[in-house]
Amino acid sequence: KADSNMRSSATIARLKMYNNGKAIRNKEGKVVGGQFMMADRAGDSKITAATGRIAPDRRWFGNTRVVAPTELDAFREEMTQSMADPYSVVIKRKQLPMGLLKDAAELQAKHGGTNSSAGLLLNEPFEHAFGTKSRRKRVKVEQFMVGNAETLANLPDDDATGYKSLLAAAQKTSGEGVDWRTEKKDDLFLKGQSKRIWGEFYKVLDCSDVILHIIDARNVPGTRCTMIEKHIAKNAPHKHLVFVLNKIDLVPNWVAKRWIGELAQIRPTIAFHASMTHAFGKGALISLLRQFGKLASDKKQISVGVIGYPNVGKSSVINTLISKKSCKVAPVPGETKIWQYITLFRNIYLIDCPGVVVDTAGDTEIDSVLKGDVRAERLECPEDFIDAIQAAVKREHIAAMYGVPKSGDDTWSTSIELLEKISIKCGRLKKGGEPCLRSSAITLINDFQRGRLPHYVAPPE
Repeated sequence: KADSNMRSSATIARLKMYNNGKAIRNKEGKVVGGQFMMADRAGDSKITAATGRIAPDRRWFGNTRVVAPTELDAFREEMTQSMADPYSVVIKRKQLPMGLLKDAAELQAKHGGTNSSAGLLLNEPFEHAFGTKSRRKRVKVEQFMVGNAETLANLPDDDATGYKSLLAAAQKTSGEGVDWRTEKKDDLFLKGQSKRIWGEFYKVLDCSDVILHIIDARNVPGTRCTMIEKHIAKNAPHKHLVFVLNKIDLVPNWVAKRWIGELAQIRPTIAFHASMTHAFGKGALISLLRQFGKLASDKKQISVGVIGYPNVGKSSVINTLISKKSCKVAPVPGETKIWQYITLFRNIYLIDCPGVVVDTAGDTEIDSVLKGDVRAERLECPEDFIDAIQAAVKREHIAAMYGVPKSGDDTWSTSIELLEKISIKCGRLKKGGEPCLRSSAITLINDFQRGRLPHYVAPPE
């Protein structure tokens, strides 16, 4: 057992401080030594330009980070313009009072006039709380007074009326994220909507600093998910969202150019062609990711999530960026089952995500098949979707693809006649020489989904 009378390490350090810290003077009495008496030292450290003393200033004893109302209004206007610009980035969001920067008019329009949810500044203006025109804050309890029984009696009716108006407005809403169906869809057309798939998607979303939204250039409105865009803007505004217009080699140049002009007004947009040998847009996308890496210089690395509908080419984009087959790809939807990390550079990682489908009110079974969400061989009756393909593809393209005359006596007039001629031309016959319409319909749908039949959705005028 150690002797209890021995000095501890703290006592030894304190005694050393007493002995070394006292001043050492010369004959004239001027201080020439001592750790705590020297003008060029602070304790054991030497005072340099980098570790100098704090300058005496009265601002150290006053309020800090105080913003006047006029300065806040000017800053709010500048911030609103910056947030509306898709090519400007706010770096230090945590140091900004984002709750005070929301536009009062926007809050008032959202909450319908004066509302407690619209913020304190909207309900109680600054000049009414401070200054010569200040008012005493009084609780507004007129409706709760004993003598005002009529107001109390009307409160339930007012609440019911407000609820009905909100319900009617919600039922009129259409678009992404709203689903009003009169009957249940077949399970085949619910692919990409399971809880497991959405769980994988939200994992990718939470782990990503930059999000690449892959969009099929042939069907931009059908493969662009505005519900996900709204979710990111509301719940994760600090994440950077970029549109990647893939498969531009399958549409005319003017179509790709017009769609890029439309999307670039909302988010940064890059035209892309996924290919291991003849890629387009690879350098621009890598340069953009490097810029995001420079903006996040306080992080050791950034993660880039790749999201989108099934069969839009998410894994192909990743393989093109890293110049090797790292992600499993296939010309059918649903090949990627789980999320996976891929290293692009030392400080940039890519995350491959399974394709997710947002079931909307306007999506029918035909829309799901034409967008490539469903595999053709799993359809119970693929012949029912040929009419929609004929409406989307020009007649001469179908005739050139399958060697069927586009005009004359040998041409077709209905989808059944077209399938019969394709079956005879390709030798798809059953017993007795009867054409196999199902196999021809599956081939036609696969050719439509994989780009062998040219088609596109025209951009707005």
